[in-house]
Amino acid sequence: MASETASGRYAGTRAAIIIAAWVLMAAAWTPPTLALQINAHALPEQAHFGFIFLDVMISFVPWMALTPPILALSRRFPVTETQILRPLAILAVCCPILTPLAVFAGYSLNAALLTGVSRHGWADLLHAAYITSFYSIPFYVAVVAVGQSMAYFERFRSRERLLARSELRALQAQIQPHFLFNTLNAIATMGYRDAARADAAMAQLSELLHTLLSDRPQEIALKDELAFVQGYLDLYSLLMPDRLRVETEVEPAVWQAMVPTMLLQPLVENAILHGVARRTQGGRISLTAAAEGQSLVLSVRNDAADHAGAQTGTGLGLANVRERMRVLYGTAQSLELTAGTQPCVILRLPLKRASETT
Repeated sequence: MASETASGRYAGTRAAIIIAAWVLMAAAWTPPTLALQINAHALPEQAHFGFIFLDVMISFVPWMALTPPILALSRRFPVTETQILRPLAILAVCCPILTPLAVFAGYSLNAALLTGVSRHGWADLLHAAYITSFYSIPFYVAVVAVGQSMAYFERFRSRERLLARSELRALQAQIQPHFLFNTLNAIATMGYRDAARADAAMAQLSELLHTLLSDRPQEIALKDELAFVQGYLDLYSLLMPDRLRVETEVEPAVWQAMVPTMLLQPLVENAILHGVARRTQGGRISLTAAAEGQSLVLSVRNDAADHAGAQTGTGLGLANVRERMRVLYGTAQSLELTAGTQPCVILRLPLKRASETT
């Protein structure tokens, strides 16, 4: 339903742009038409600028109707680096068909609505349309040029999306082995001290891997990302019994907000490995999510390590998150890292809800 609504809005916007473009063309065409008719003493009685504008506007109505088919034809046969002559030949053949058709339809409509067919016989209309068709070829060329520009822009956008998708997949491929290596390392270390707990941690890791290795989209709802993060935190609660405390504060309005898959897990992992795990008494991790205008603001805060000089977690995980956000959102995102007794990572990204992307 949402996609149908968006499609309807796009079609309505496109129709409005086409109509507005031809109205502007009629407004620009009216003064020279008025001047020519005055010089030729062919101006109808009591005619004025408004009458001439209406006369020209009616003549352009068939061009409005033909603009979508011409645009579609131009986009169907785009001129590319490898295809030049064939699309140009097809578009050139269509010109002497569509241009006279639009011109004759405009003259006929104008005669029927304003001047009347009896005043201009069909032979006169055909002769006038034949002459005017030569002067109207630039209209056809202009519409074709717009269609070619749209086709080029679509190809450019498609290439950009493919490149971005490939880059995102490469970045995700970096996260997964990093996540698995760190977790298995922690489980192996605990296995010598508490085999039963290590066994439970392996079972929890198996569930996480099942989710991780499934076919997941580039963006998911925040509630699903938090569910995965909670599973990861449950795993580390087994690895660090009674040492990890978690606080989560999420505004109800942003539960359905879309975020990149595995956006928060690397940040939580950094907070644990470089903060809580390095504290003698353990520590706390705080996750918050809120809307600020048209932005979604996420933060991951943790207690700093006990000893000075501890790592701040600016390695692969943080760099990966920063790069993925850049690829997905360009300049409409930011990542801030603050140090101190409670290091914090603050993410800002466009606020999009799941219903807006279906």
